Amino acid sequence: MELNSKKLERTSRIIYYSISIILSIFLILLSNKIIGDLDSATPIPEPENFQNKTVLANLDRVLLSYNSETENLNNKKVTIEKTIATARANYRNEKQSFDNWLQTRKTLGSPDKDLEVINRAKKLDEFYKVEQGWRSQLNNLDGQLERVDKKRQEALNSIQKEHLKAEKLYSKELKRYELKVFLIRLLFVAPILALGIFFFIRYRNHKFWPLYFGFTLFSIYAFFFGLMPYLPSYGGYVRYAVGILLSAGLGYYAIRTIRKFIEKKQAELKISTQERAKNVQIGVAEKALQNHFCPSCGKDFILKKWEFPLTKSSENDVYKLVTNFCRHCGLQLFKSCTTCGNKNFAHLPFCASCGNDMGKNSKPAE
Repeated sequence: MELNSKKLERTSRIIYYSISIILSIFLILLSNKIIGDLDSATPIPEPENFQNKTVLANLDRVLLSYNSETENLNNKKVTIEKTIATARANYRNEKQSFDNWLQTRKTLGSPDKDLEVINRAKKLDEFYKVEQGWRSQLNNLDGQLERVDKKRQEALNSIQKEHLKAEKLYSKELKRYELKVFLIRLLFVAPILALGIFFFIRYRNHKFWPLYFGFTLFSIYAFFFGLMPYLPSYGGYVRYAVGILLSAGLGYYAIRTIRKFIEKKQAELKISTQERAKNVQIGVAEKALQNHFCPSCGKDFILKKWEFPLTKSSENDVYKLVTNFCRHCGLQLFKSCTTCGNKNFAHLPFCASCGNDMGKNSKPAE
């Protein structure tokens, strides 16, 4: 019967904690769904909403015109460069022809007085002037390109400044959004945490304590992990501060409870052994006998061999190692059954040998 009682107690404990964990898991899943829906209570800011679209549109048009002008000037530049290359080739060819003509021509007169030489030299100068004219246009075109590129760069800088301004506004609004979401979650989770603490303190010994304990586990998870996704930079301080307060509060409560229990036990030990024996509950008596401690003061009632030296008699009585009265508080521990004379634990209701009612018919053990 004792073995079955142990199995029942162990199985019950497993079932109770399983109920608590399963309940907390489903509550966590439900809370995650609810918290996810709460996040949509305030709209998420978008970067495009903080851009000055009118200014950016004007700057884009200006930039587009500069790009178009730059493209046209580059096309002209390519054409002029090709023309200059052609003019330079013509000049080289004409100069080569002129040099060859001078070497092969033989004249008796002075070359600088020769009319054909002068005409050829003038023609060569004209080819050179044509190339120089196109090169002058190319230089002017390069100047225009430089001025247009400078204006284009100014437009790009203005666009970049507008984007940076929009990013700062977006970043500021995003922080406000995260704060709103955090406060909404905190308003949802804080009462759950308070309720979980209340359940733990008030109903931890209730007959339905696994349900309350499961809710307490859920409330702790919801507070310390449910606020994570949108936790602001200072959100950690909130969690750690609450953790410190909970640790200090529960620690104070635990210390006060233990102190009250000790004081209660000390007060009980001042009462007579008869009164204390009446207040011993059967569940406490079963655990006391199983773990061989006094149900009143909690001290071990089994004597060690060096505390109770054995006699030379052949009698092998294990109860010689057990005291009939507690050595520390004087409470009666064992008494004999009046029917069969068997020694029994004084705080259990029936004799282990004959089943006699120990409360009515019993006498102190010898």
